[in-house]
Amino acid sequence: DVSSPKHGKVDPDNMPHVGGNMWAGGTGGRDTAGLGGKGGPYRLDAGHRVYQVSQAEKDAVPEEVKRAAREMGEKAFKQRLKEIQMSEYDATTYERFSGAVRRQVQSLRVILDNLQ
Repeated sequence: DVSSPKHGKVDPDNMPHVGGNMWAGGTGGRDTAGLGGKGGPYRLDAGHRVYQVSQAEKDAVPEEVKRAAREMGEKAFKQRLKEIQMSEYDATTYERFSGAVRRQVQSLRVILDNLQ
């Protein structure tokens, strides 16, 4: 069961973590920032294969936990904007322009990676 969202511990060796309720950047777990899990406050990619929990499990997360996770994610987002000296308006504008060329940038990254 999910209890309360949190960032989680950071693994100094960046080992892949699947499931559980401890590691930031893990996959398929609960309550912590990561990918493919349930009840975490925000997505955090540590570069590992993603293990996805079912949509039914995600839907079963209590509303108060979902609300707490959204609030924690919003707080982290605002803190990050502050760190990079960006306003919410700046972030919205950036996302609008970035979204318009996202596929082209991804294609260019693939080409450049292959050239390396």
